[in-house]
Amino acid sequence: MARMARIILAGGSGFLGQALGRRLAAAGWEVVVLSRHPRDDAPLREVAWNAETGGAWATELEGAAAVVNFAGRSIHCVHTLENSRAILESRINAVQALGKGWKRAKRPPPVWIQCSATGYYGNAGDRFCDESLPPGPGFLAEVCRRWEESFAALELPGVRRVVLRLGVVLDPDHGALPPLVRLARRFMGGAAGSGRQFISWAHRDDALAAFSFALNDVALSGAFNVCAPNPVGNAEFMRTLRRQFGRPWAPPAPEFAVRLFAGPLMGVDPTLALHGQRCAPRRLQAAGFTFAHPALAPALRDLLGKR
Repeated sequence: MARMARIILAGGSGFLGQALGRRLAAAGWEVVVLSRHPRDDAPLREVAWNAETGGAWATELEGAAAVVNFAGRSIHCVHTLENSRAILESRINAVQALGKGWKRAKRPPPVWIQCSATGYYGNAGDRFCDESLPPGPGFLAEVCRRWEESFAALELPGVRRVVLRLGVVLDPDHGALPPLVRLARRFMGGAAGSGRQFISWAHRDDALAAFSFALNDVALSGAFNVCAPNPVGNAEFMRTLRRQFGRPWAPPAPEFAVRLFAGPLMGVDPTLALHGQRCAPRRLQAAGFTFAHPALAPALRDLLGKR
């Protein structure tokens, strides 16, 4: 794939999409971000779309080298009926809208990188989840399953399709890590519930490298877990995080307390803390991808040292 070609980041206004866009632009790609709220002063060129229907944005697909689809309502909220519907429909609608735009293009992108999540495997206990497993039970697993199925159902002849099932991407300023850091600093960073639920995590730089790897390796297709090869339980994750701030112990939060206070205090659904997956990046490693940050403690030191 030649550099200076155009890459379309659909729903790329979030922290991961913006970070990927900056990395690709620095490497010589022309990056276009499809955004519901485009900014004239954005560091990357942003084009308006509503992630549901066609429009002028579809012309950006003409002659593009690849499309990367991040689009979807954030899961970091309380999963009320209304929010749950928006989480699911926003993902499916965006895939279908992009598919319609792809069909209208005379020279459509030959590569499509589709985001998903390790939530695909449901609340999986302590069994290792590699890409060969079917989807698990639960709302987030259902979202991932239908998200991936809507992508697979598109007629995209000649397109190399890659699905990246992202674990918890750790970034010092965005996503799941900052609120956990605040808890740890305030001596409240204990285990949630049993603490045995696994967290399949990835350092932000490794997640970005996985996207670049998928874009450039023409042999890659299918689904890939994007998470470090060393997932840890919730209790171990919080213990490792506390040690970054010299906090040797914090009282655990029993499950009933997490269910009671996760929404009012942190604005998230309790299942995000109480459920987990123990995922292995089997296919990514087999393809030759190397994690720069495979272990949690050094990864946290690297991230938090950059603040």
